[in-house]
Amino acid sequence: QVELVESGGGLVQAGGSLRLSCAASGRTFSSSAMGWFRQAPGKEREFVATITWTGGTTYYADSVKGRFTISRDNAKNTVSLQMNSLQPEDTAVYYCARRNNGNYATTAGAYDYWGQGTQVTVSS
Repeated sequence: QVELVESGGGLVQAGGSLRLSCAASGRTFSSSAMGWFRQAPGKEREFVATITWTGGTTYYADSVKGRFTISRDNAKNTVSLQMNSLQPEDTAVYYCARRNNGNYATTAGAYDYWGQGTQVTVSS
């Protein structure tokens, strides 16, 4: 069983920064790719960023490339998302997800465990 718990969401002004964290339980974290997704009201869940099990490879949605950075600490079973230059269109519930595979993926269906989500609101 894997449990993912996100933290770090909140309200920030446009241009500001937030850092999301996801704490994972379970012994398979270090061999699992991880991802961040988000869902805005009335919209489908969308891919944000993903990282391989080693942390050596990352991939981002075009909408966040250059502004967001995903990282992981396998010793602490955590994955983080540093979000800079936030814009109102980044407002959403952000979800951490685990993939039962070391290679990254950009589709939600490739992930088998999800956190409960953390709200990020960016005011203009």
